[in-house]
Amino acid sequence: MLNLTLLQHVPNILNKKKIINDPVYGFISIPTELVFDLLEHPYFQRLRYIKQLGMTHLVYPGALHTRFHHAIGAMHLMRTAIETLINKGHQITPEEQEAVTIAILLHDIGHGPFSHALESTIVEGISHEDVSMLLMGKLNAEFNGKLTMAISIFNGTYPKRFLHELVSSQLDMDRLDYLNRDSFFTGVSEGVISSDRIIKMLNVVDDHIVVEEKGIYSVEKFLIARRLMYWQVYLHKTVIAAEYLLVKILKRSRELASAGESLFATPALSHFLKNTVSRDAFINESAHIETFTKLDDTDILSAVKVWATDKDFVLAKLCRDFIQRKLFHVDITNEAPDKQFIADLIDKASAKYGITKKDAGYFVFEDTILNNAYKVDDVNIRILMKNGSVKDITTASDNSNLQALAKTVKKHILCYSKDLMDSN
Repeated sequence: MLNLTLLQHVPNILNKKKIINDPVYGFISIPTELVFDLLEHPYFQRLRYIKQLGMTHLVYPGALHTRFHHAIGAMHLMRTAIETLINKGHQITPEEQEAVTIAILLHDIGHGPFSHALESTIVEGISHEDVSMLLMGKLNAEFNGKLTMAISIFNGTYPKRFLHELVSSQLDMDRLDYLNRDSFFTGVSEGVISSDRIIKMLNVVDDHIVVEEKGIYSVEKFLIARRLMYWQVYLHKTVIAAEYLLVKILKRSRELASAGESLFATPALSHFLKNTVSRDAFINESAHIETFTKLDDTDILSAVKVWATDKDFVLAKLCRDFIQRKLFHVDITNEAPDKQFIADLIDKASAKYGITKKDAGYFVFEDTILNNAYKVDDVNIRILMKNGSVKDITTASDNSNLQALAKTVKKHILCYSKDLMDSN
């Protein structure tokens, strides 16, 4: 028989040596107890309920993976990269290994639900990077300063700059994971990259991450894959239509809430609908960041479902179209759309829906999008040539297409309700 009295004096030892089965990489081990405790924290668990690709599942139905998945994957790639560099003779202490692992694990912790829509409507003036830094600071206080080194690596102030470049650069573990992961879940094979080979070719020269010349073709494929994924997935016209529809929904709901209208919303969403929170207030008043950590996709989606029957025509129609996947028609062109054509569409929307021309702007609008696959700057991709020299990828490569990838592509978009395409 068990001695219950004796058991009461045995400390509660939790097994933190966990293994996660990831569909992209297979089994991923949790490296340290601190990393495990961060994974268990509510701030990080929230990422389970935020989709990595927002509205993309409306085009690619499999794109339902979360920011939790992505963070775990990026952590796995970071462990592989650190092991590679140590095997090549670079000194990275156990403390630094844990810190850079934490930095990449938490790099997206500040994302809100449908980040791009949220950042342009409800939480304006503060980016998810800003929120990530705020949350890391709060976690550091909670964990008695154990994240101090991770934070300095994340923000680029740590003496070993190459560690920051593994977290944030044009060839970081974030990008290596999301290209492969997004390709896997969308089924868009053009995004598949040789992340294992790229990582095995990593080295450090003059405190910068470089790629050995043998890996140059894998890096070329990475850059081309990134460009293709932007046009086929991230900037797909139907994905754009869905994201702008959600932007308009959030903008209208905030406009109504600010005017005193009573709208259904969870407490967290209601806080940001009713209050205009400045960047300074968000940073300096803890109530805002704490409320933000209660937001996930379910707050937005539950509100949209209820708002579909709201008395306000504009909000209700936008929400019904969202739920029924009646997305905007989108024209993507090299030149700005014809102003008279836009004016005619505004008039048509105003007459068709019986609303003002101002409100018709929710159903007809223009904008621009940018695609920049590569930037030649101080965090460029460096190639270590066989003679020991270091060159930028665009000069080291004999692929003339890479020069084009370094140019920013600007496109004009015109969105309008498909109702307005009728001849009548």
